[in-house]
Amino acid sequence: MKVLIINGSPRIGGNTSAALDEMVKIFESEGVEVESVQIGNKDVRGCIACNSCSTDGKCVFDDVVNELAPKFEACDGLVLASPTYYASANATLIACLDRLFYSTAFDKTMKVGASVVVARRGGCSATFDELNKYFTISGMPVASSQYWNSVHGREKGEAKQDLEGMQTMRTLARNMVFLMRGIELAKEKYGLPEKEAWQGTHFIR
Repeated sequence: MKVLIINGSPRIGGNTSAALDEMVKIFESEGVEVESVQIGNKDVRGCIACNSCSTDGKCVFDDVVNELAPKFEACDGLVLASPTYYASANATLIACLDRLFYSTAFDKTMKVGASVVVARRGGCSATFDELNKYFTISGMPVASSQYWNSVHGREKGEAKQDLEGMQTMRTLARNMVFLMRGIELAKEKYGLPEKEAWQGTHFIR
């Protein structure tokens, strides 16, 4: 089992990292291979809708997005994490995810997704919903926990004082491992769900 973590925080070792570290402990204790990539401090531009990825097989901007693509394809689970800015995820993370999900043509069905959000006080639920939409448009089951996957803290290290938040992270990791293992067994016995040809429509027809 492999899990890819994409950390959207620009702060090295900040509260988002503290929340993710709690998950990593569980993954490692369960024998799950984990790779964390921090992109919140990188220069990532948004999608320009050029659609060259449909012919080139990769994004026209050769940056961390193209570096993440093979890691995403190889993983069994994906964790997206972000601090909360104006009740939304870090803009760098969103730019990365828009391009990553759109430019990769491989089948993402049944890769397990989990979102983690961190805030001083409010906006977590909106950010949580925002990140989960990448999973639910891609046929990816969403891992849940004992509460919404949020942790609170402002100054560096304060997240560790959110005992319920830290417990939520550990529970999330355990549930994610269970789902990944269960899906792997189901794939061996039943295969992936049958896919129909895409029936694309617009609101005007």
